Parts: sequence; structure tokens; C-alpha cells
Amino acid sequence: MCGIVGYIGERDCTDVLISSLSKLEYRGYDSAGIAVFENGEIEVQKAKGELKNLSEKLKTDHYPEGHCGIGHTRWATHGEPSDINSHPHSGKRVSIVHNGIIENYKDLKKFLTSKGYTFESETDTETVAKLLDYYYEGDPVDAIIKVLGDVRGAYALGIIFKDFPDRIFAVRKDSPLIIGVGDDENFIASDVPAILQYTKKHYLLEENEIATIHSDRVEFCDIHKTNIEKEVIVSDLDMDAAEKGGYEHFMLKEIHEQPNAVNTTITPRIVNGMPDLSECGIDLEDLKNYRKIFIVACGTAMHAGVVGKYVIEKLARTEVTVDIASEFRYRNPILTPDDLMIVISQSGETADTKAALHLAHDMGSKVLAIVNVKGSSIAREADMVLYTHAGPEISVASTKAFSVQMSVMYLLAFEMAYAKGIIDEEECKRLTEELTTIPDAIDKAMECEEKCKYVASKLVTAHSLLYIGRGLDYALSMEGSLKLKEISYIHSESYAAGELKHGTISLVEKGLPVISVATQNALLEKTVSNIEEVKSRGAFTITVAKEGEEFAEGINDELITVPALDDILMPMVTVIPLQLLAYYTTVLKGLNVDKPRNLAKSVTVE
Repeated sequence: MCGIVGYIGERDCTDVLISSLSKLEYRGYDSAGIAVFENGEIEVQKAKGELKNLSEKLKTDHYPEGHCGIGHTRWATHGEPSDINSHPHSGKRVSIVHNGIIENYKDLKKFLTSKGYTFESETDTETVAKLLDYYYEGDPVDAIIKVLGDVRGAYALGIIFKDFPDRIFAVRKDSPLIIGVGDDENFIASDVPAILQYTKKHYLLEENEIATIHSDRVEFCDIHKTNIEKEVIVSDLDMDAAEKGGYEHFMLKEIHEQPNAVNTTITPRIVNGMPDLSECGIDLEDLKNYRKIFIVACGTAMHAGVVGKYVIEKLARTEVTVDIASEFRYRNPILTPDDLMIVISQSGETADTKAALHLAHDMGSKVLAIVNVKGSSIAREADMVLYTHAGPEISVASTKAFSVQMSVMYLLAFEMAYAKGIIDEEECKRLTEELTTIPDAIDKAMECEEKCKYVASKLVTAHSLLYIGRGLDYALSMEGSLKLKEISYIHSESYAAGELKHGTISLVEKGLPVISVATQNALLEKTVSNIEEVKSRGAFTITVAKEGEEFAEGINDELITVPALDDILMPMVTVIPLQLLAYYTTVLKGLNVDKPRNLAKSVTVE
């Protein structure tokens, strides 16, 4: 959520800030702003709406010319989207950009008001700006340390002080921030894509480390002003990975990148035909002895966890509980040192998921993280890390991250089942071999694209949809429903097909689209019965099934087929038409596919 950038060097600072912010638009935002040193003064420009609104304002109002400044794209939490509530926020001698939430801002605001400060915005961030101004007595680092002692919550802060036009200050807690390193120029950013066009080198800023960024060097210290030495990291991402590459939208590009992403993720983890996760710190003996597994994640990652639950329980016969991360802590869960928690997060910064990780550690459980971003907070704090190799995922609606998350869940399930002696080496190799065919199977599943585009044309006028399925198909129906609702804004719900007659079927009326996922042979007869139930009540039935599957005439208004695999692996190809249906429905409605309203890519606050 939100995007922070900063620049100091010889380039046109305003141009760098706007260009860098454009690379963070995928994070979700509703306003943007910059603060740039110009002739010794801090010039602030900000605007509600898309970044292009700010660019237009710079042309007609004032274009700050300078070489040091900070910028921000805001996603509203406190106060409506507006020019006034946009960042940066300022005190008399300081200007800041902030990602996160200051939980005790009302108390701080009351204190500062008593000291004569007045406030223009409704934001929690302005409170931090004024508090920095209150504590500032000539040493910016001293002021920052005092503020850190007062504020509670999550924050990443980019700060400039009027008295120091040749440097930027940065600090973070529970929100990501990196320091980009160039030649006689340096940067701050919420994420690597913001700076890739200028440099691949960066520092990771740790919790409550304070960075002082000059054009030719970066200095780090802790809250006791003790100097810290840090190593430069070189990103393995490239600019092409963060561009559309000829596709109309990032989402479509990322759907088509799934075969390669899955191949890149699983191939290094297969040795002599067997899954091998030892490089991730996963020990066969430990896998054999875990009492219970807790999978904790949010949104799409949680749906990958549901697939993991079905597969681990079926193959490894180990009890698995899947929890929504935002609920996990508050149900007072029972974890022991004999349990394993698996946390799944594309960004590795998801606030609720990170909190669940901390709880597991407090209760003595080991944590395995499945993340896509190297060096992210969750990756650094987990006991074991399974990195997925999806590359940057720019579209807010997650696609390839879901597929690679599922793929490593399969490898884990295979290895655990083998470690426990429930499947032998021959069966483990057979399953692993079939998993290696998945990239080609996904490629073949893409052949349904034109069919999905046609079916999507039938959905654009719908006000509501139902997705139904059983077993693994139910997990996929949840993901399909989420994809559609989050980008097309059509109300959609997913239900276990067997639950229809327990109330949900009352919603079915003539013309209601019902998308049935029906790929599991053992459950197909029952699922078909459920399709017949909704069809008899007037539903417009769309079914996703295996190639070659035969249905009674008239039961399906539209049938979309995918390659036939072992039932347990079907989610890897079944998800493709569900993603394409959501994509083309949204395109046909003329909506912004990559940046749906009110949503952010990385949810770094509760």
C-alpha cells in the first residue's frame, strides 16, 4: 500500500520522482505528491487521483527544479482522497512521506495542538511531520529518534529537513523501504521496480534503522546513534520484467508468464526425479514429525493454502488448518513446538501474515515462509524460506504468484508424504514427474482464451454470479470468484457445491450466471447433480471441466475445457480459464484491469 520514492543526485529530481512513482502505481493509490528542494526552499506539489493529474498540475502550476526530494502515492486510510490529505505533509522545517498507520496519532495530535500546532489534513501522517518539527533542534537524527519513541504503529518514512537540502533521511518499522545506490546519486523506494531504471544496487533498511542519504554515500545508525555497516544487494530483476512487453495489460502478460514461472520455481527443487527442498532449510526428519500444520495467508495466497491443505492431508495424512491471517491471532490458536506454520505472501510484507509469524515464534512453532520477494520482512524472519520465482507481479490481481505458490505446495506435500513413508519413492517420482509437465499443460490450457473471451461477453451485464465446486474444485472456485469481483466489480460468491441446498440455492433465478468447476473425477457425479439443480432453476450455466468429459445434453450453456491431469494436480490448469474470464469481463466493461479501485498490491497495514 502506498509508494514512497526519494532522490538525491544531479538529475532533474522532479522527473526522477514522477518516473519512479509510475513504477509503483501497481501498489494502489488515490493521490500523489512530491516535495523538492528548490533554491533552498521545499516546494510541495500534490494532487488527488492518478499520477497523470499530478503531472498535469506540474505543467500548469509550478514544476520544482532541484536535485533532492521525496515523492509518494497515497492509498487513503485516514481522511478521504484529496489534495490536502495527499502526501507529502509538512511542518515548519520538515516534509515527510509515510507508508503505514500511526495508531496513537490522536493522542499525539492532541499534545501538539496544546503546543500551538495547527493541522490542515485529516491524516495520521501530518502528526508525524509536526512531531518531527517539535523535536527538531538542529540534529535531524536526534529528532527522528525522539519521534520513534513516541509513535506506535507501522511506518516507512522518507524525510527532508529544510536546513539540510543535501540529504534525505529514512526509517521504517513493519513497512518496507529500500535505499537505492547509484553513481553519485542515491534513492529511497518502497520496492525495487521504482529504481530499476537507474540502478539494481540497494540496501535493505531494517526495523528502526535510520538512514542518512547523501548523493555520494549512505550512512546508517540505530536508535542509539551507533553506526551500522550494511552490505549492498544486487537485484536479479530487470526492466523488461517490470514492463508490459507488448501485452495490453500487466495482468494478461502475467497470466501468460505462468508456464515459465512454474518451471523456474520447481525445476531447481527436483533432484534425481525427487523433490528436494533442503536448500530452503527443510529437513526430512522434521517433516516426518510435525504434529500439525497451520497455513496462514490472505486473499489469493490463502486460496493457494487451501489447495495445499487438500494435497498435504490426502498424501501425507497430516492435519492441516488454513486460516485467514487477519483472523488468526484473534481466535487464540493452539500452537506447540511440534507444529509447523506455513505463511504465504507474494510480497513478503503482508502485515497480518507477518503478525501470525510473530505469534508462532512466541509459541515455539517453526515457520516456513513461501514468498516471492527476496529479502522481504517475512523471508528474513521465518525459520525456513521457499522462494517462488514468479518475477515481479505488477497487476494488483494476483495470477502467476498463485500458480507458483501452488506448485511449491505440491513439492512440499510430495516430500512430506515420502518422508512419512506414506508413499514410496516410485510414487513420489511419478507425482513429481507429472508436476514437471505442468508448464506445458498450462500452455495448452491457454488455448481456451478465445472461448473465455466469448463467455466473458455474456457476463458483462451480470449483477451477481455464483461459483461452485467440490474438494479442490471448491478451492479454485474461491479463487475464480475473487478474481472476478476484485477487478470487474461484479458481485460474486463461491460456495461448496454441496452447500447449495442449505440456503444459497434461493439466490438462483433465471439468467443468474453460475460457474461450476468440475474437474475432480471422484466428485464429478455429485457436482453434475448440483449443476442440474441450478440449471433447473433458470441459471446460465458455465462449466470448467477436463477435456473429453461428457455431460448430458443441455446441462451446460457454455463449456470450457482444460487438459486432463491427475485429479490432484488439476488446480494448476483449472485456474487459467478462471483468470481469463475475470480479465476479459473487466476489459469488456472498460475498467482498469491492473489497478482496480480501493485495492493495493501489498497490504502492509492491518
